[in-house]
Amino acid sequence: MPCRVADARSSCAKVSAVKVGILGGTGPLGRGLALRLAATGAAVTLGSRDPERAATVADEIVAGWPDRVLAIDGAGNPAAADADIVVVATPWEAAVATVAEIADRVHGKVVVCVANALVREGSDMLALIPPRGSVAASVAAAVPGALVAAAGHHLPAPVLAKLDRRLVADVLVCSDHPEATEATMTLLAQIPGIRPLDAGGLASASAVEAFTAVLVGLNIRYKAHSTLGLAGLDGNSRVPPRTGELEP
Repeated sequence: MPCRVADARSSCAKVSAVKVGILGGTGPLGRGLALRLAATGAAVTLGSRDPERAATVADEIVAGWPDRVLAIDGAGNPAAADADIVVVATPWEAAVATVAEIADRVHGKVVVCVANALVREGSDMLALIPPRGSVAASVAAAVPGALVAAAGHHLPAPVLAKLDRRLVADVLVCSDHPEATEATMTLLAQIPGIRPLDAGGLASASAVEAFTAVLVGLNIRYKAHSTLGLAGLDGNSRVPPRTGELEP
């Protein structure tokens, strides 16, 4: 069952019961998320404007980890949008146009936007501010019937793409819909090393997306793959625990 308003809490309680569609899933972040989610037992469909390319990329991911049981397939974006939870991992400038084409398929569903509006200027990464303040807010305006959340902006794609790489990250989740926040946090919490945190309403997505420019700049400068980690939350009973690390 799709994760809609009435049943988000029940049907999203276990990631193994959830089908995830990733629009623009053939890019680095889409591939990495697909691999990590599939490794937890989720069924993932990579979406693309080119279904054949999506199928090829899905096969490549699965073939790269022959000792794992990974349920990943490829299809066009409309087919990927038929999943329970839909992730928007397109380039930021294509996000609104992509979701507008499948708006009728995501009505009442949780839609997670992971896109960042960034541009490189010399040696610096700069954050662009979309007209509505964030890419996620623009996506929400394009699919008003969906429950849009912003999350995953600070996850390093190269680390996600290798199951034998240690991942430790706090992921900020923003949404105006409590159901979307809960479903997104539940999904991400299945990935070993990730601690999802409720960062408030979608208005916070502007700052969350923009901070990605700082992290990318650090990664370029130090030739690293840094993630976000917040101190002062350990031991707080209201904070979700971090899932144990995935064994190689």
